[in-house]
This record gives sequence, C-alpha cells and structure tokens, in this order.
Amino acid sequence: MKTVTLRLPEEVYRKFKTIADRDHRAISNFIETATLRYIEQSVEYVSDFEMEDISKDKPLLSSLKRGSKDAKSGRGKFVEQL
Repeated sequence: MKTVTLRLPEEVYRKFKTIADRDHRAISNFIETATLRYIEQSVEYVSDFEMEDISKDKPLLSSLKRGSKDAKSGRGKFVEQL
C-alpha cells in the first residue's frame, strides 16, 4: 500500500467530503473508488476477435514494438485522442 499526498482546492475537497460522508466512506476511499471507476470507463479494451486480428498483422506489431521501444527510451511525444 502506498500513501499519496493530494492538494485540493477547498471547494473540491468539500464536494468529495460531502459525497464520501453521504456514502459513509472515508474521503480517501471515495477518491480511490471514483478514480478506478473513471479508469475502467475511459480505457478501451479490444475483444478476443480484434486481438487475434492484431496479432496476425505483422507490420502493425512491428510498429507497436518500435513505438514501445521509443516510449521506454523517452523519444517522441505522447498524444491523447480527444
């Protein structure tokens, strides 16, 4: 388990605290749960069928491996799709 220090504006803290209290939870539990739900909803996964197609696409796999290597070495820029 890790401890994280978080600075929040008073207004945001009050909102979090209000919802946490309403659910009879600690504010840290509320923040953890809300963050995990956000990640689960915003991360897209591929189906087994799609993954099979991806694994057969040699040029794509080569490009993904190159991109992964570049990312590990800190080269390039990360772009987030909107």
